[in-house]
Amino acid sequence: MQDILDIIKRGVDEVIPEAALVEKLKKNRPLRIKAGFDPTAPDLHLGHTVLLNKMRQLQDLGHEVMFLIGDFTGMIGDPTGKNVTRKPLTPEDVQKNAETYAKQVFKILDPQKTKVMFNSTWLGKMSAVDLIKLAATSTVARMLERDDFSKRYNGNQPIAIHEFLYPLLQGYDSVEMQADIELGGTDQRFNLLMGRELQKHFGQEEQVIITMPLLVGLDGVNKMSKSLGNYIAIADAPTEIFGKIMSISDALMWDYFKLISLRPIAKIEQLKQEAAAGKNPRDIKIELAKELIARFHSEADAEAAHQDFIQRFSKNELPDEMPELDMDFATGLGCAQVLKDAGLVSSTSEAFRMIEQGGVKVNHEKISERNFVLKPNKGEAVVLQVGKRKFARITAI
Repeated sequence: MQDILDIIKRGVDEVIPEAALVEKLKKNRPLRIKAGFDPTAPDLHLGHTVLLNKMRQLQDLGHEVMFLIGDFTGMIGDPTGKNVTRKPLTPEDVQKNAETYAKQVFKILDPQKTKVMFNSTWLGKMSAVDLIKLAATSTVARMLERDDFSKRYNGNQPIAIHEFLYPLLQGYDSVEMQADIELGGTDQRFNLLMGRELQKHFGQEEQVIITMPLLVGLDGVNKMSKSLGNYIAIADAPTEIFGKIMSISDALMWDYFKLISLRPIAKIEQLKQEAAAGKNPRDIKIELAKELIARFHSEADAEAAHQDFIQRFSKNELPDEMPELDMDFATGLGCAQVLKDAGLVSSTSEAFRMIEQGGVKVNHEKISERNFVLKPNKGEAVVLQVGKRKFARITAI
């Protein structure tokens, strides 16, 4: 039992309540594991894999994984963490994204042991009377216990009535699925607890909640998110995954190892010791990049991406550390001005001259256009290089 608990609790933030988890495991039957994903964007990213990896571990322990695609709730929009009402998706957007989710998820989960479900199957059949009865199981005061709702209410920010329905509908999914365990990010705690309340209301044994930490995106600040542009999609090309992993900070690298690497904990600790003893963090980052590419593509793709990286950027080109700055690229910025603001040149005229002479690289690609404009997405990092020894990493805010 302790060995099983150690596997389940690896990387977990909280188990609510742990005693109930032990009791469920003692029943010696496959437990029904629920995790829901609203198809708000076409790509699954590394942030999603934090939950998916845990689901796979539970699969390997013999439990029944239910991958729930929130095609109905996706049309409402999860208000979690939002300071404004989220724009609902169209049925067409939801359906298109849901189809890609179903394909991508099997890069991690075992298709023979995974049940893909859509909550429109039951939510789409609810009548107005059913919805009113469900709404009667909670109160406005209870909803305002949510941190994001409370902040919006106190800040005189509007909260639409349909947003209160979201946690109720997510919780009702657990009733329909008869979930034993529900997984979610730490930001989903309120919604997950709602599932326990509704199961109790409908006479079911309450699910155990397992919350996982949120993976910070490439900007090093916000959780990985498609809308913020600070993500690595699992469907990204191998060279793109490799480059993005190499762009994260050395400190953030260890969070990635902790949350998305499948290496034994002892091996990760060994890598930390090697780094403390002087091993170049870049070399450790390469190991992480190759592990992820091998998982989502193949070992051959991982090695090819590594060789491509070596050919394009010799070890002497990339410094162990470089200045890091944040800039607003909302309307685009001229590369020459950015080079000056980053302290890589003394003036824009010097920047123009270096560009024309072929001495400037953006993300390791040489540029020659004098008026080259930089316009990265919010959260995306851009590596600038002047000559052989001047570097800066600029993150779009």
